[in-house]
Parts: sequence; structure tokens; C-alpha cells
Amino acid sequence: MSTGKQLASLLLLTTALCVPGAAFAQSTGAEGVPSEEDPATDALQAEQVEGVDDTPQEEQYEEPEVSVPGGAIVVTGRRREDIGRASSQVVSVLDTASIARTGEGDIAGALTRVTGLSTVGNGLVFVRGLGDRYSLALLNGLPLPSPQPLSRVVPLDIFPTSVVASSLVQKTYSANYPGEFGGGVINLTTRAIPQESFVKISGGISGDTETTGGVGYTYFGSSYDWFGFDDGRRTIRPQLQSYLDSGRPINDPEVDQEAILLELGDPNLILLQSNSGLPVNFSTGVTSGTSFDVFGDGQFGVIATASISNKWRNRFITQQTALGEDLDLDSDGREFVTDNRVLVNGLLGFGLEVGEHRFRFTNLFIRDSLKRASLSETFDFQSDDTDQVQNTSWFERQLFDTQFTGELDFGDLNVDLRAGYAQTQREAPYEWTFTYTRTDNPNDPLGGLFLNTLDGQRGSAIVAFSDLTEDLYYGGLDVSYQVTDWLGVTIGGAYTDTQRLSSRREFDLRAQGDFPDVFGAFRPDALLGDSLIEFGFDREAQQAAGIGPFGFTIFDTTGSDPAFEAGLEIKAGYIQSRIQPVEAISLDIGVRYEDAVQEVIPLGLDGTPSGSANASLLNNDYFLPAGTLTWEINDNLQARFNASKTIARPQFRELIFQTYFDPETNRQFNGNPQLVDSELTNYEARLEYYWGSQSRVSLAGFYKDIERPIEVFSSFSDNERISGFANAPAATLYGAEFELQWNKDLYTLGGEWWESKRLVAVANYTYTQSELQVTDSDIAQVFPSAPQPATNFFRDGVPLTGQSDHLVNLQLGLEDLDRLSQATILLSYASERVTSRGTSNLPDIIEDPGLRLDFVVRQGFELGGAEMELKLEARNLTGRDYEEFQTNGDTRIDINSYDVGTSFSVSLSAEF
Repeated sequence: MSTGKQLASLLLLTTALCVPGAAFAQSTGAEGVPSEEDPATDALQAEQVEGVDDTPQEEQYEEPEVSVPGGAIVVTGRRREDIGRASSQVVSVLDTASIARTGEGDIAGALTRVTGLSTVGNGLVFVRGLGDRYSLALLNGLPLPSPQPLSRVVPLDIFPTSVVASSLVQKTYSANYPGEFGGGVINLTTRAIPQESFVKISGGISGDTETTGGVGYTYFGSSYDWFGFDDGRRTIRPQLQSYLDSGRPINDPEVDQEAILLELGDPNLILLQSNSGLPVNFSTGVTSGTSFDVFGDGQFGVIATASISNKWRNRFITQQTALGEDLDLDSDGREFVTDNRVLVNGLLGFGLEVGEHRFRFTNLFIRDSLKRASLSETFDFQSDDTDQVQNTSWFERQLFDTQFTGELDFGDLNVDLRAGYAQTQREAPYEWTFTYTRTDNPNDPLGGLFLNTLDGQRGSAIVAFSDLTEDLYYGGLDVSYQVTDWLGVTIGGAYTDTQRLSSRREFDLRAQGDFPDVFGAFRPDALLGDSLIEFGFDREAQQAAGIGPFGFTIFDTTGSDPAFEAGLEIKAGYIQSRIQPVEAISLDIGVRYEDAVQEVIPLGLDGTPSGSANASLLNNDYFLPAGTLTWEINDNLQARFNASKTIARPQFRELIFQTYFDPETNRQFNGNPQLVDSELTNYEARLEYYWGSQSRVSLAGFYKDIERPIEVFSSFSDNERISGFANAPAATLYGAEFELQWNKDLYTLGGEWWESKRLVAVANYTYTQSELQVTDSDIAQVFPSAPQPATNFFRDGVPLTGQSDHLVNLQLGLEDLDRLSQATILLSYASERVTSRGTSNLPDIIEDPGLRLDFVVRQGFELGGAEMELKLEARNLTGRDYEEFQTNGDTRIDINSYDVGTSFSVSLSAEF
């Protein structure tokens, strides 16, 4: 084959692989499937026949749809090949085709394929080993509130890939982004204007070896639980609601405790049931879009999507605690947990393009519900008794976001307008915990039975109600002007106002007096049944039966700080310049000013400020400079150098001293009102080399100096882990990234089958080291204790929480250029990382993600005039289990470890 023909083939391959939307702009609807009438393809085929000039031509690409603050990704010099190379910052972009290749159903899973990114089990994305507090999540360039109380950013596993047009990860800070930027920013862009009208219907089933068809626990709940909504059964009943509204303490004579108790014991919410055959998971969705011409040179588009998924998961968890640094067991437990998670989402988006002006109006609704049932047994080595604990709970998280963006292009002048409102809600009504204790005492006639005598010593019944609402208002204006060919300037401002109201009420239901021990053998629905409650308040009936006297009472364990309101108001302005003194060198430099007031106010029972010492107020302003120098050494090689200062603020939930239970980590958390902001100084140097077929290799080094990083620590009380937060004195983080993408056209292998095939190989590796810096003279502020040595919580030289030394991702795929046909092997590896500091000389708690191997096959075909796509997935083929433990080198105890199993799924979609 001639050089010209090879060049033409490589050009087609490069365009098709990296930006399928450009090569297949006239596709029949399935991603990556070219139309036979594609004029670009016809032209290239003609060139292959007739021959082409051997002079390399600049490759042209259609950029993925990206919406960011400031209006656009800045492109300077000759670097116009793709957005990652052209940007004045270090960015990675997953376009629609790249996301589809991973086969992941949510954006959190797809992002694990980006260099330096990893996720924890609840969808929180870590950038370069830094926790989610150092990651910034945006939707169409606008901030998002989180429905998760312990997360500053939205857990990204609630975003299905069907609503996302692209995901941009920027790892170097630039002044157009908010100052809370540690490891990077993740900007999701929703779909806007379709190229042609379409309707896509999809459905799928899945299961895993630990759950599907096996035994699990559940409880009835309500009739609509399968749909992710409650039918009203979990609504707080009138007597309890009246008490909550009254503002009175629970022991006020006006409070009718008997009436409240009679409302609480609903068997449908507390009776644990065994399900002998858990069903397969299912998902279904529909997406449609259309566009039409307006205003002569404009186009108006509408996209709507709705979907639902219902998934089951079993976990048989080993939970152990230690007495001291030698890790002798204090308790040894096993917990069987069944989670039923339902995710419902909908998006309605409108897009308008008039000339060079673009407008987007996006409305997004996501509801994520988790129904949890568990049963555990734990042996206490100190008291020699065994606790059996039953939990039933319901967690619902909901996000509504409406936003407007306008990008006006007047040639050298560009104006970017952004405004939005978002609300997140999290409700957890009727979190029930029943504890039964077996003493095994030979002198106790009932010592061999699990009893709940409702005295707090041999059993208990606790119910909690949590409610969180967060409102976020955002507005921004950016004006950019190209002063000369070598100088562009952007001036922008942004205003963010976030308000949160959160409450948690926990009630401990106790028996008083001479409560018969034998009653403690009743199952939960009988123990709190109407008959026994009424009997407990009827002294005459007790006397006639020769029992008692006994009664029931309610303790409000959260009466001191039942709720809090919080606010964060940020006023920001920035100036950013793009300077290109010569064609091969460009400098993106700017400074951002932020003035922020963050406040947390504890509320009393009556909903007014309680005056509690738990209050906190942070009033700070910062100048945050940032600069990136890009040097195009030659047509294939370029270097980047970045320096910046950024911050990380404490989360609302971390600032209030109130207990919260995280169902994912099986851990309780308390906040610390004495936390302060962290400040980061960031440096990065990167070398990038590009060659034919959009292949590339890059090597980068980075360094971060962090003042007062916020770390998680864990202590142990009554065999329970209680985690808190504190500012460590300082930390450093440094490392290196290597990335390789190689695309190989396989037509040279000969034979008709190979003519349209290509090999896609993507590999990336991130090496990270971090160290806490703690001296004997450093002080830690941990509420409610007095200031104490930081060495009580932190050890000098240990890594930051969440940081893995090694992150590896590998994709090997075989794809067809003529039709949708892909087979991809995906391998990921993350080394051990600390999830929480150990206190009282205990070792740190460590998570070992390990090696994971996935396999995804996508096949397109036509059926009845519709473009069909069949997708088969096999996940965690290595059978990697979840391991979270403590070790001193000689002894290991498991804190939260369980088998994960291998999952399989099949889905089918049809596009018309």
C-alpha cells in the first residue's frame, strides 16, 4: 500500500477512534456506526483509490460537547487536534463514545478509567488519591449540592451515563473555577441539541454471584418500594408529628408518650423477613430528542430522558474491634446485609443555537432510594455475651436542578451567562435498631436465649428520623475579549448561596419497673405491639395478672441538638489572561478573589438557635493565583507547567457535633465545630507526545503542599466505631502520572474480516506519595475536648486518608469501523489506602481495593428498521473482595470486609 493510502487510512482511523461524532456525523443512530452515505468517508475512499499528497495534513476533529465557566475550553497556537491537547490546562475528556466503551451504567464507574481517578463504594470520586473533599463536581459549569450529608460533592454514581454528553476532568487549577479545588474538577455536560430526531428505548437485567437467586433479608415497607417511593406508610404519624412540632421535651407532661409508642410499632417497618430467592436486577429507560431550524440560521433542540433501575446486593460482613495496639480482639461480629437500591431519573433539556450563540436550559431530577435490612451477631470478649442486632431502614436522596447557560459569541467579544437553582433532599425515616442479648450465664434460666428487655443493658429498641434539605442558588457572568492576536482577557464574577437545614431525632424506647424478662423473647413487632404497650400503661391489668408493675418511656437522645441550619455564601471575582508571545508558547494566568462566610447554627427543639457551643463561623477571603505555561516544542511534543493556590473548606456535616450513620461504611460519624479551612499550594510539570492515529503518551509530575488538611479518625466505644474529623497540622503530596493511548488499524493483517478492525489500547498509571507532618508541639482541636497534642490523633509521616500509592487502568479493545462491534477488556488496580486514622495507638484503618477485571461486549444490528444494540458485561472477574482492616504487621483484624462476587448483565436498546 502506498504512503498516501496509509495516511488516508490513518486519518480515517484517528478521526473515528477519538471523536466518533466527527467521523460518523451522518451515522444511522448507533454510536460509532458510519452511514454508507457519509461524504467524509466517500472522499477518503476516493483518495485511497487515486492517491494523496504525502505531505501530512492537519487532522480535523469535532470537539465533544463541553460547557464550562468562562464559555469554552481555551484553544491556542497550532494545537487544534483534540480538546485534551488543545486546552491551555491539563484536561481529560470522556465523550459519549468513550463512556459507552467502558460499558458502565453510571458516570462514577466510567471516570475510574481516567488517569489518576478512583472511586470509593458510594460513588465518591478521588483525584490523585485525595479524598472527595478535594474534588469539585459541576454540571454544565454550575455547582451541585450534595444529597449525602457526609459528602461535599454529589456521589457521581447517581448520574446515569445516558444523560451525560461528556465528562471533563481538569487537574490543574485555573481562575475561572471555584477556589475549592484540590485534586481536580469534574465537569459533567448534559446532552443538548441532537443532530437528528430519535427515540431510544433500552432495558437490561443483571445479577451477581453473592446475591441473585440467593437468600437475603428484607421487610415489607410499603407497596411502592420497588419503584423507589413510599406510599405514605413511612410518613411520621400524627401524635409523633404533633410532639415534634410542639418544641417540648419528651418528658413534658403534655406529651402523650403512650400515643406515640402506639404509632411507632408498625410491623411492616420492623419485622425482618428472609427472602429465599432474591430477584435479578433490572433497568429500563427511554431517551428521545428532536431539533428543528429557527430564526433562519438557528436550531432549537429538545432532549428528554427517563429511566429506572432496581438492584439488590448482599454483604456478609466481618466486623471486629480491638482492645489495644496488639489487636487482641475486643469483639468479633458477622453482619448479613441486604440492600435494595432503586434509582429513578429524568432530564428535560432545551438547546438553542443562533449563529455563534448557544443557550441551554436544563432540568434534571434524580431520586436514589436505598432499602436496607440486616441481622448481625457479635461476641463481646469482655462481658462474654453475644448481641444480636436487627436493622431496618430506608434512605432516600433526591436532587432537582434547573439551570440556564448562555454563551454569546460576538467575534472577539464573548459573554458567558450562567444561573441555576438546585435542591437536594435526604430523608431517612424509621431507622430501626433492635438489640437482643444472650448472656450464656449458667445461673440464668434464660441465659441461653436472645432477650431484649428494653433496659439498655440486655437489649434495646432505637428509632431515628433524619431529614436534610439543601438549597443552592448560583449566578455567574464572564466576559472575554481577544485584545490582540496574542492576548485574550476574561473578567468574571460568581455568586453562590447555599442553605442547609438538617435534623436528626433519635428515640430510645425503654421499659421501666419490673418488666418480665420472658417478654424480652418477643420478636420486635410483638415487643412493641399495641397489646403490650397498652398493657404497660394499664396498672390494674398488670395487678390482676400478677405482673409488674412496669411501664414504658421514651428517651430523646438528640434533644440537646436536634437540628442545625447552615449557610455558605461565596462572592467571587477573577481576571484571567491568555498570552501567546510566540506561536509555540502560551501562558494562561489569572487570579481569583473569594470572600466566603460559612456558618453552622445549632437549633433547639423549638427550631430557634439554641446557643449551643456546637456553633461555628468561618469568615475568610483569599486571593488564589494560577498559571499554566504550555510550550509546543514541535508538532508532536509539548510541555506544560502549572502553579496555583487553592483551598478546601470543611463540609457542613463535619462542623456539627451530631451523630450520623453511614450505611455504606457501617460507621457512625460525629462532626467537629472547630474545623478550619485547608490551604493548598500546587505545582505540576507535564510532557506530552502525540503521533499518528491519535496515539499519545504523556508523563507528568505533581506536588502539593497542604496546610491544615482535614482527616478522618476513628475511636471505639462499646464495640462501635465512632469516626470524627480534625485538622492535621500539615501534609505534602507528590507523585507522577504516565498515560499511553495507542490505536492500531488492523487491515494490514490481511483478509476481509480484518479490513475494518482496529485495536484500541489505553493504559495509565499514577504513583502518589503523601505524608502528614506532625510534631510533638502541634495542637489538635477536637470538640468537645480541650486542645490536645495532635499526636493523639495523627502520626508523622503516614499517608493522607484515601490515598493509594498506585493506580493502574488498562483497556484493550477490538472495534469495527464499519458497524457497532466492540469487545473491551478493562483492568483496574488500586493499592492499599487509609480510610480512617486509628486513635489511642491503634493502627490506621486500611482499605485494599486490589485488582479488578471487567469484560464488555457491544454489538449493533438492525431489526425491523431500528438500530439495535446488545451489550454484555462481566464485572469483577477476578472475584476481588472488599477488605477494610487494621494490622500491626503481625496481627490483622477485619473492620468491614465482605465478599463482592462476580456480576453479569445483558441489556438491549433500540433506536428509531
